[in-house]
Amino acid sequence: MKTIRHILLTQYKTIQSVIILTTFSILLLLLRIKLTNTYYFIFLIWNLFLAGIPYLISSYLSTYNIINKMSLLTISFVWLLFLPNAPYIVTDLFHLKYSHQDLLWIDTLIIIVFAITGLILFYKSIKTMCLIFETYVEKRVVTFSLPILFMLVGFGVYLGRFLRFNSWEIINKPWTIIETIMSIILHPITYNYAWIFSIVFGATLYVGYYISNSSAYKTKKAS
Repeated sequence: MKTIRHILLTQYKTIQSVIILTTFSILLLLLRIKLTNTYYFIFLIWNLFLAGIPYLISSYLSTYNIINKMSLLTISFVWLLFLPNAPYIVTDLFHLKYSHQDLLWIDTLIIIVFAITGLILFYKSIKTMCLIFETYVEKRVVTFSLPILFMLVGFGVYLGRFLRFNSWEIINKPWTIIETIMSIILHPITYNYAWIFSIVFGATLYVGYYISNSSAYKTKKAS
């Protein structure tokens, strides 16, 4: 109970924004269901749930003043496995190609609102983890590691969107995933699209993170 209270107090603005956006996105989804009598975009709720897992992990870790390094690395690995689920929602825009022309406007709005919610959770989670790691290593090490992190996230999104791997398949299909990753690494020309997507998507996320951090810093300084 004490942990939940701490998270609510320290993450109040983020939680408030996520609740408002989630409520609005679900209302839009219910409107679409009413208009079409279909549940096609209902998967977005599950995707948003998965997007919240890394946020919950980082928020939970932030409640501890001291964390055993081995425990931190283990939990961070789990966090990294689920992290691509948050920006993954952006790629759900691919589903618009199946939308009827009359519904394109509401389908676009639904996915965008869900995606924005996922990105808020994504950026906040990374920011929290950066602050945690800065207590163990130099800040510049964390800063220089961020581009690699975002590229890994982009690669994770590629594995999920195009190769249809899920985060939990690292448990029941570890060798399949490892073999796939090794093939992509060892044959960059053959899998050039995987590299291009990972770098471009990761760079886009990094720019968004940089801008959101700069805006937050200016707002805090102004106040």
